[in-house]
Amino acid sequence: MRMGELREQVCEYGRKAIELGLVIGTSGNLSVRDGDLVAVTPSGAALDRLTPEMCPIVDLDGHLVEGDLQPSSETPMHLAVYAATGAQAVVHTHSVFGTVVATTMTELPAVHYNALMLGGTVRVAEYATYGTPELAANVRAALDGRQGALMANHGGVTVGATLEQAFELTRLLEWLCEVYVRGLSIGKPTILTEEQLAGVVDRALHPPAFPRRNP
Repeated sequence: MRMGELREQVCEYGRKAIELGLVIGTSGNLSVRDGDLVAVTPSGAALDRLTPEMCPIVDLDGHLVEGDLQPSSETPMHLAVYAATGAQAVVHTHSVFGTVVATTMTELPAVHYNALMLGGTVRVAEYATYGTPELAANVRAALDGRQGALMANHGGVTVGATLEQAFELTRLLEWLCEVYVRGLSIGKPTILTEEQLAGVVDRALHPPAFPRRNP
């Protein structure tokens, strides 16, 4: 079976997405790339019931290479992201807080410095019907220079060098959306300025050196 280990990962993180409430039932999809091949979740299958052989493999042009089930309807979006970025994995979910933000705003501002892990302010891709070239193009534009984006009236998408990294960024994106939404319930969230964010970057690049205590 081609890409056996990576297909196992797709199943593993599909189960985690269900367990953490990032998707419900058959919503959401994941993929991972190996060279010119992509293993993706199948269309219409519950993510917590996947087995490796259920995950079809497509090439970068969208041709089915291996598998009995049809690839996710969002495969064109995944392939568009791979074509435009150096990503090796894509995670798309319909998480609650991410979808709330995606239905009400045009971007998620930097309410916490960890937004920098996604590239800063998170853009909301313009709405288009799922599975269409229009949606793929909108998501690709929203991801320009970013590791994550929201999709208007739809959900969120993150990318990474590995499926584990893309999944952890999905969790981060949902957490940032939850912080913002819950913040709105008690007041107006404070947004970090570009200067403050630059200070975080500088701190990460030049961490303090703690003096060693003499014996």
